[in-house]
Amino acid sequence: MPPLIVVAAVAAGALFGVKALKREWARVNSRLDEAERADAARDRVARPTLRKDPASGEWRPE
Repeated sequence: MPPLIVVAAVAAGALFGVKALKREWARVNSRLDEAERADAARDRVARPTLRKDPASGEWRPE
């Protein structure tokens, strides 16, 4: 019976480890997503909108 207890304890520990890893993974991904959204918003503000000049055919900022 003792080996069964050891196996059960190892399985419980592995389950706890997997759940903790999953939580950490989700936390890191959410922080990365926030950073990407902020970076994209900053890029949109920094980059001008371009319009094509019908006379010359060149793209120019507004």
